Amino acid sequence: MSRTLLIDTDTASDDAVALIMALRSKEVRVAAITVVAGNVPVAQATSNALYTAELCGSDVPIFAGAEAPLRRKLVTADWFHGVDGLGDHGYKPAKRRAEQGHAVDALIETAQKNPGIEIVTLGPLTNLATALLRQPKLAAQVRRCVVMGGAPCCVGNVTPAAEFNIWVDPEAARIVFHSGLAIEMVGWQLCRGDAALHPPEIERVLALKNPIAEFAIRCNSTAVEAFFKQTGQKGISLPDPVCMGIALNPALCTSSSQHYVEIETASDLTRGMTVVDQLNVADDVRNKDVWAPAIQSQRKVHVCWSLDIPRWKAMLFSALS
Repeated sequence: MSRTLLIDTDTASDDAVALIMALRSKEVRVAAITVVAGNVPVAQATSNALYTAELCGSDVPIFAGAEAPLRRKLVTADWFHGVDGLGDHGYKPAKRRAEQGHAVDALIETAQKNPGIEIVTLGPLTNLATALLRQPKLAAQVRRCVVMGGAPCCVGNVTPAAEFNIWVDPEAARIVFHSGLAIEMVGWQLCRGDAALHPPEIERVLALKNPIAEFAIRCNSTAVEAFFKQTGQKGISLPDPVCMGIALNPALCTSSSQHYVEIETASDLTRGMTVVDQLNVADDVRNKDVWAPAIQSQRKVHVCWSLDIPRWKAMLFSALS
């Protein structure tokens, strides 16, 4: 029997590619897609999810969710993904609309109906945090929660210290990381360097000459320019597809370790920083009465440090073929 996924996304260009990977996989059944504000406002992100699902021939139920972070004003990433999140190419809206009801309710109900479900988050954690506040038992119903978020290497992509998804709603991230969920953190650093889709590989995808492959490249056109400006590297960085690859095949994470991970919510300078206790100093008796009790109240997070890049790219090419 195939595994069951629920995907929570702020659908922009790399999210769309990750959705394609999941919706075309024979290994999983996507029970629902819940949408959150992040890369773009939630209405646009929902439209993008509907378009992507329709392109894949999928009728997966899609639910619109949180319109803003728990305590902060929404800051989008249109500078990276385009105003519409898909490179501003004027894609026509899908024929069908989102389901009635809120994404948070759908998330809770889907987990209750599918014990052992796996959740993959590709955006800010507002929907999931709200669901956990409303239904704390949700954490025990989820077999694993693969989070695209964080910068365990302390190299951020929105500030020097923080990755975008966590930075947008750090309060939500802190709730999720303290919830008892079995979290696997797939940080932004895994999509850089050799993991980026290089120009010859982009041409390889385009040579497939099918609508899905063409869309996967074209919708990332703005992201290509932004990534080059940000890092000096030519190509497409695909953090969400990297996360989805590990969600679909955990063996793609070639090295990992378990640590406490705290989320910074107070400092403007380090807002959204994922503070990874790599040396497990929180367990040191010297810290037992200082700061350690707060961090020890959470379950340790499975942090992925490296990716099997050739196998991940093979999975991506297969999904787009």
